[in-house]
Amino acid sequence: MHDQTDGKPAAAPDQMMLAIERTYLAHERTLMAWTRTSTSLITFGFTLFKFFEFLQASGQAVHRQHLLGARTFGLIMIGIGVSTLVVACFQHRAQMRRLNAYYPEAP
Repeated sequence: MHDQTDGKPAAAPDQMMLAIERTYLAHERTLMAWTRTSTSLITFGFTLFKFFEFLQASGQAVHRQHLLGARTFGLIMIGIGVSTLVVACFQHRAQMRRLNAYYPEAP
């Protein structure tokens, strides 16, 4: 015996709502990718600086004057990572505002 109420299949989710959710999730994935990239840049900057600081402290590396030293390069990497994160947040916020302007029911 089959339990059927009225013989109709269950209602599928609205195609427009699914498209909005896919767009929303695509924006979230993009933000996560930018966050991952900026975190990697910041971490690499700190690691590079600490590695060369350790080498100089242990006497394994000779301190030479370069135009761009390990500290400066590490700070540049950290600055690029932080600015990347800030730009990604502004971009995400603008995309979410635009999505909500066209479709107020968007998450």
